[in-house]
Amino acid sequence: DVQLQASGGGLVQAGGSLRLACAVSGYSFDDYHIGWFRQAPGKAREGLASISSTDDSTYYQDSVKGRFTISKDNATNTVYLQMNSLKPEDTALYYCAAELQNCYPDAAPYGYWGQGTLVTVSS
Repeated sequence: DVQLQASGGGLVQAGGSLRLACAVSGYSFDDYHIGWFRQAPGKAREGLASISSTDDSTYYQDSVKGRFTISKDNATNTVYLQMNSLKPEDTALYYCAAELQNCYPDAAPYGYWGQGTLVTVSS
């Protein structure tokens, strides 16, 4: 079974940086597209970035372009989300998800989800 473990969240001041990690196990890492999503209280889950399993193409939501970078390490089966220039509005629970098809930015089709890691950005 596919398992994802997200980590790296925490409290950071506005303008700071965090790097989230998504450790993936239970399947062939190269077969799945990985996406990062977040959900703030009272808001819908939104797609932030994804990385393709076929050619490592990356996709970003407009609000995070230039600030967030998604990457993957095939040696450790880990996908990262480097977040720079963080803003208070980035405060949310962050999730990674996996699916065989590239469904980004829609969250619903993703079948496998990590447990979420909390990012809090203070002003």
